Amino acid sequence: MIHRLEDVTALFDGLFQQRFNTRLVRGGDEPLYRPADADCPYHRVVFARGFYASALHEISHWCIAGERRRLLEDYGYWYLPDGRDEEQQRRFEAAEIAPQALEMLFSRACGLRFHVSVDNLGGEAEVDREAFHGRVAARSARYAREGLPPRAEAFHAALTAFHQCDSAIGEAVESGLTILDQARSSASQICLPS
Repeated sequence: MIHRLEDVTALFDGLFQQRFNTRLVRGGDEPLYRPADADCPYHRVVFARGFYASALHEISHWCIAGERRRLLEDYGYWYLPDGRDEEQQRRFEAAEIAPQALEMLFSRACGLRFHVSVDNLGGEAEVDREAFHGRVAARSARYAREGLPPRAEAFHAALTAFHQCDSAIGEAVESGLTILDQARSSASQICLPS
């Protein structure tokens, strides 16, 4: 299966550019989320070095981030680079379970092999990659059972339609937009007075 950056970008932008003023952007060495500012009128999910897996990972973070967090650079989090101690690594892994669980589902939807990322190559902390993979897989299974957040569900549907059903980009985007519309309709019904 071919994984072209143009395709994942077209799927993401087709789903989220109009409704969320957000685009997927190929970046340099480091991924970063950048909200709209004076220099750029739209929000940017920047993935590293043109890696397809990096795009899926950064999209996963975006799909979880709430409205307030999406107005802050890197969602208001401070990334602690390689070299973390045991406590820092434990907190890093706890924060990464949900996004990597979504990334696992996105990877499966497009037929891409998924690898967990523990990101602590130079750290003193001993990393149990298999245990972390188990926690990510369990959270992924929970998402599959209980449902994904609406933006993640829409993106997952578009990936599935495009990669597994051979739908054209436009058709795949439409399948995701339908999910976004249903989520918006459900949310508005919850808010209606009785």
